[in-house]
Amino acid sequence: MGYVLGLKCRECGRQYPIEPIYVCEFCFGPLEVVYDYKAIKKALTRKAIEKRPQSLWRYRELLPIDGEPLVGLESGFTPLLKAENLARELGVRELYIKDDTVAHPTLSFKDRVVAVALTKAKEFGFDTVACASTGNLAHAVSAHGARAGFKRFIFIPATLEQSKITASIVYEPNLMAVDGSYDDVNRLCSEIANKYKWAFVNINIRPFYAEGSKTHGFEILEQLGWRAPDNVVIPCASGSLLTKIWKGFKEFKELKLIGDLQSKLFGAQATGCSPISTAVKQGTDVIRPVKPDTIAKSLAIGNPADGFYAIQCIKESGGWAEDVPDPEIVEAIQLLARTEGVFAETAGGVTLACARKLIEAGKIGRDETTVLCITGNGLKTQEALSGKTSPVHHIKPKLSSFEEALENIKKGVVG
Repeated sequence: MGYVLGLKCRECGRQYPIEPIYVCEFCFGPLEVVYDYKAIKKALTRKAIEKRPQSLWRYRELLPIDGEPLVGLESGFTPLLKAENLARELGVRELYIKDDTVAHPTLSFKDRVVAVALTKAKEFGFDTVACASTGNLAHAVSAHGARAGFKRFIFIPATLEQSKITASIVYEPNLMAVDGSYDDVNRLCSEIANKYKWAFVNINIRPFYAEGSKTHGFEILEQLGWRAPDNVVIPCASGSLLTKIWKGFKEFKELKLIGDLQSKLFGAQATGCSPISTAVKQGTDVIRPVKPDTIAKSLAIGNPADGFYAIQCIKESGGWAEDVPDPEIVEAIQLLARTEGVFAETAGGVTLACARKLIEAGKIGRDETTVLCITGNGLKTQEALSGKTSPVHHIKPKLSSFEEALENIKKGVVG
């Protein structure tokens, strides 16, 4: 049984049926899924959730599908790690890592949104799926689409990291490398979506696709023992993840699955592409598009589709936004790996570096419970660490050669 009432314009409130549409025909505002929370409250309890398989579909009443899940049956329910070593390093009492570096099957939170989007695409009867992507979404659509039997067209900026290109092409989609930024790619895909009857997961399927991000937030609340943290630091590209985590938190509150909700949301961006954090700092709702210039390519969206709404969620929660330069991103990737054994991509470095900055500025309290959303695996962005890692010690296959190197290590000499 589905619990979706329809689609609703975020701006004018006009309602629409469940169809592959994403923009209001009257005011051109974005559409969002609306649920029958009264009916969901009767069906969705803590006990019911806890008995279900450990995947994102354990919250299926709050996801926009009509029948059984069809894609991503093993995706979601990633670890929430208590980061005690990192907490000591940052000088805070209680710190957690929501670790989507191990998401199945493509090692990023995009597996969540694509599982929902492609299930919905099957319900709509599409045979071809497509996306505009900075990398992680390309991997997820390529992989999930292959397993689900879809034809796939993937559009990426041609300047994407080679490792991310390889991680898409291995699934043998039709991969289109576009000369231009992500915003150029997205504009092209909008034109293509208007002409071809394909399921573009982040265009005409976007209202359904975006709902999958809520499961990242649902899991945080459940894994904390059905309680909300004081602070959540979330990387921002389009801004959608932040808005959907907040929507998920409020849904759990409305359904009485958690008690108090006093969480503050903090947006994290790279300084080289920081339209959301810039607007928050300037106290404005106006997003001024920028030309991205950062190693954090998965966050390099200069004109974020959900930027305005991300700002509203940050304000509503009493949070803030911060941004950090590329050297601090690299340093934070290494810090997370050194303290907690988690290798994050550049977006994870942004999250941690911004969190440290927010703690030092007093925006995040040192005695509070804080969750860092780490959304992708560092194997995807190894290029960012080129020439910046600790040295390799080259030795001959002799004990004497090893012991010579050992002495140099003790002396701090690289040999």
